[in-house]
Amino acid sequence: MSAITTEEVARLAALARLDLAPDELEYLAGQLAVITEAVAVVSEAAGGNVPPTSHPIPLVNVFREDVVEPSLPQEVVLGQAPASEAGQFKVPRIMREEP
Repeated sequence: MSAITTEEVARLAALARLDLAPDELEYLAGQLAVITEAVAVVSEAAGGNVPPTSHPIPLVNVFREDVVEPSLPQEVVLGQAPASEAGQFKVPRIMREEP
């Protein structure tokens, strides 16, 4: 794999709207070259007979069953709130309405 040039890093930085100094471009070019070489090595290690996976160990769902249970009456819940209105919690407005 060819080395990543500072011009390529500068182009990517411009696309991402990043303002990088020349020394940062050189540093990142070296870092990106190391990363692409590591990806190439991993790509070689995973042959065609290895299926792509998101996790090396099979995962199982550990959540409990969703069981409907009776909840507290609305009056009890709203009775513990600092303020309520029309059967709902009343809270201070945090955003202004746009004109």
